[in-house]
Amino acid sequence: MKPITFILTALLTTSCYMASAQNNGKPEDTEVWEPIPKSVVTGKLNFAKAPSDALILFDGKNLDEWTMTDQLGAAASWPIEKGIFTVKKGTGNIQTKKSFGNYQLHLEFRIPKNISGTGQGRGNSGLFLAAIGPGDAGYELQILDSYNNKTYVNGMAGSIYKQFIPLANPALAPGEWQTYDVSWTAPIFNADGSVASPARVTVLFNGVTVQNNTVLLGPTQYIGKPAYRVKHGASPIKLQAHGDKSEPISFRNIWIREL
Repeated sequence: MKPITFILTALLTTSCYMASAQNNGKPEDTEVWEPIPKSVVTGKLNFAKAPSDALILFDGKNLDEWTMTDQLGAAASWPIEKGIFTVKKGTGNIQTKKSFGNYQLHLEFRIPKNISGTGQGRGNSGLFLAAIGPGDAGYELQILDSYNNKTYVNGMAGSIYKQFIPLANPALAPGEWQTYDVSWTAPIFNADGSVASPARVTVLFNGVTVQNNTVLLGPTQYIGKPAYRVKHGASPIKLQAHGDKSEPISFRNIWIREL
């Protein structure tokens, strides 16, 4: 039998090699610019109250259900005012204290009316459908100002970031409240870490289906191609504090139903 130290060294070497391999190339290598999803004018949005069996993740009063991603246990420090909370730049991401498997999620967000910047530097955030580590580790549904704002289409609002473009673009103008309604099926792993069943997601953006039972290729990968590299179970949901210079976006009325 090999000594434990030898095995640990081998594992660490393999891990470092994989991380290095994943970071080869440039972010632009995985940007897709066409076809451009058709713009769709939405009907009346659903701002209804949560169902009776839902867990309220934010009701306008506090962020007690959330913690800082990179300081687990620390209170989420994004400011609350008049029933909404807003990304606080420089603090890092926040995520739910509780972990979830399969679920239905409702979230409302608003790009500020005075938004500035262009492309990915305009109202950028992300809803991580399963957070599997610090920073931006996880499966990201992109949040962005996609109202007359050109960017790569697998990075616009409603996309599974750097994986799948939205089926349509129902984005509203800055200053208006918008909705995501998500049905998430978590991935299932075999004992050896291989994938028994990949993650799947259906997303309604402002009431319009933009992801239809989409089978994910793995967690979000900013550089390189996504793949399932880490076995995990139930996971928190995360919101991103993106580092761009545009005015920060706001959230309200977030609830979840476990399936």
